[in-house]
Amino acid sequence: MRRALGDALKARDAGAVSALRSAMSAIGNAEAIEPGPDRPAGTGSAHFAGAVAGLGAGEAERRRLNEADAAAIVRQEAAEREAAADEYERAGYAAEAAKLRQGTRALMAALEESG
Repeated sequence: MRRALGDALKARDAGAVSALRSAMSAIGNAEAIEPGPDRPAGTGSAHFAGAVAGLGAGEAERRRLNEADAAAIVRQEAAEREAAADEYERAGYAAEAAKLRQGTRALMAALEESG
C-alpha cells in the first residue's frame, strides 16, 4: 500500500491518494491497543489522570494484523467508498462519485499487487 501511495502521489492522483491514506489509517487504528484490565494501573497525579511512573511503564505493543485482516479492512474501505459513490450519483454529483470510484479502484489494485 505504501508503494501504491507513493505512485499515486507522484502521479498527483488525488482520489487514489485519499483512498490509500484512508485505508492505511484504518489499518493503523485497527492495530492500536485499547487500555484494558491487563494494562498497568495509573498512579494518577494532580496534573495527569491515570499517569504511570517509570520509563516505558505506559508503553504497550501494538496488535499485529495478519494479511487477511488488513485485506478485509481495505475491502471494507472500498465498499464504503462505493456505497458513498452510489449515494453521490443518486444525488446528482457525478464528479464526486467518479473520484470515490477512482479511489476504490486504487484500493483494489493495491490489494491485488500485495496479494
